[in-house]
Amino acid sequence: MTPDEILDEIHKEVSQALDHPFVERDDILHRIELVSRNISNRAGVRVILSCSLAKVYDASVDIRKPYTEIGDSDTFSGRAFDERYIAPFVTLHELPCNPTTAFLTPALRNRNTVLTPDLNLSGRPKEVYKALLKLLTDVYDESISARQLLAETIRQLILFRDEKKQRMDSLIASLKSAHSDVPISAEQIITIVEQHLATKGASRLPVLVVAAAYVTAGPYLQESILPLESHNAADSQTQAIGDVQVVLESGDNVVTCYEMKMKRVTIADIDLAVQEKLTRTPHIVDNYIFITTDIIDPEVIEYTRSMYDVTGVEIVVLDCIGFLRHFLHLFHRHRMTFLDAYQELVLAEPESAVSQPLKEVFLTLRQAAESD
Repeated sequence: MTPDEILDEIHKEVSQALDHPFVERDDILHRIELVSRNISNRAGVRVILSCSLAKVYDASVDIRKPYTEIGDSDTFSGRAFDERYIAPFVTLHELPCNPTTAFLTPALRNRNTVLTPDLNLSGRPKEVYKALLKLLTDVYDESISARQLLAETIRQLILFRDEKKQRMDSLIASLKSAHSDVPISAEQIITIVEQHLATKGASRLPVLVVAAAYVTAGPYLQESILPLESHNAADSQTQAIGDVQVVLESGDNVVTCYEMKMKRVTIADIDLAVQEKLTRTPHIVDNYIFITTDIIDPEVIEYTRSMYDVTGVEIVVLDCIGFLRHFLHLFHRHRMTFLDAYQELVLAEPESAVSQPLKEVFLTLRQAAESD
């Protein structure tokens, strides 16, 4: 059987027996659950999937040796199995894993060592990597078969996926039932967004705040935003000038750019934007706007004022919540359109950019505000 056929067969087998673990030992089952369900680390489970698949496909390999650089006859390329077979498999079945290979993460790239429990991997949380290494040894010691490990890991991912979907469906249903004919105020919307921005892992959210504002106001401004780039994509790779790029509906020239900072904007940030973006872009940019969630230093404000004579571009630093407050009162009758657009953007983001808990926090905050 090919690796794809193995995955398909095990997925069908697991789907018909979701209530029954494929592992009897409680300690091993606990380790699989830990690696499969840890919210902050979705890379480790792809290591388990790729290594166990390689072992099921070829019994002669050592599951602890997913690096051909080791040089032994029983090694294999964990990255190749991950990218060729696991990536399309998890995408097809919408399993909660990292969207890219685990073997390029800092803890696992550029290695040529056997993955044994005494190895100190640099990744976090440490307990996930300890469990991962022990599971590979469990297979090597024949405490569990590679097929059992693969099947139980897939089972845990399916259960985790379905539980998350059920929670989201329940929150959305509760939100709809709490809907009132009287819209909440602009200040209540600001409170929702402000609390959402204060949640851990919220670095993508300022981008979505500005994007939702342009989705709302675009028809009246005769401007629209270009599709948002991936959260992890560097501007140098995408050729983007900023996190949000605004164009006139009559053409494709970028006229306004927004760059988001979850920290204080510095003079160095402004100089970098001018040197690396504004002087190299073919677009005729009118405005380059920094949006920050931190305080704005007076000397930075003064420096931005001086840049117009140098660049011909209006450069300004705005507070994220201040920007939102002004927008919502300027487009007061469309404030619920903004909130709906922000919700849609938040829920549509991949979990690598906006985590499931962060999505649930927003729905809970909105439900509480609308119920009141």
